[in-house]
Amino acid sequence: MEKFNIAIDGPAGAGKSTIARLVAGALGFVYVDTGAMYRAVTWKVQHEGLQPEQENEVAAMANRMQIELIPREEGQQVIVDGVDVTKAIRTTAITDYVSLIASYGAVRQLLVTLQKQMAISKGVVMDGRDIGTHVMPDAEIKVFLTASVEERAERRFKEMQNSGIGSMTLSELEQDIARRDQLDQDREISPLRRAHDAVLMDSTSMTIEEVVDEILGLCKDKVGGGK
Repeated sequence: MEKFNIAIDGPAGAGKSTIARLVAGALGFVYVDTGAMYRAVTWKVQHEGLQPEQENEVAAMANRMQIELIPREEGQQVIVDGVDVTKAIRTTAITDYVSLIASYGAVRQLLVTLQKQMAISKGVVMDGRDIGTHVMPDAEIKVFLTASVEERAERRFKEMQNSGIGSMTLSELEQDIARRDQLDQDREISPLRRAHDAVLMDSTSMTIEEVVDEILGLCKDKVGGGK
């Protein structure tokens, strides 16, 4: 099968990572979770004792650190300077500041360069906020995946309960997701936008399997992908 790239964008909690990983697995492609990269930088900021608001210091630190994304059956493993931070980057302490860190131009430029390099060889499924508009504007398949704030908060709440991470209430999660939406949409550099040629997919009343099947159907229709 000829390799091609798939860009999946959307707001926080839309299920992008889960969907992208399953689509990549079905096609035998490489999954790249760009959100994990920004979370990794945020983790390093806290680990180094920097304040998230120290933009210049954060940018300098990001240029010194090494991020590795390792595919695993259970999901993507994230290594920062030799330390496995896969679980640590999913805590509320990281979530609270990742949108701020991701708004810094120097940080975005650094990570986008890495992401573009990953996509050169094709056969990549990448999810994030600016993949179809900025990182992979020439991706053969583009999807903008969304869901209502209430549905996204409920999904995240269940994830946190199952993993034992975080102590936010459902109401607090709704407020936090709405806040992150605003930050992502209003930032000056690569804001959250639907690419003009991206397929809008509202997963509010869809199962994970239905979303995956619909994206695989797009692949089959547009580029002859799928097994």
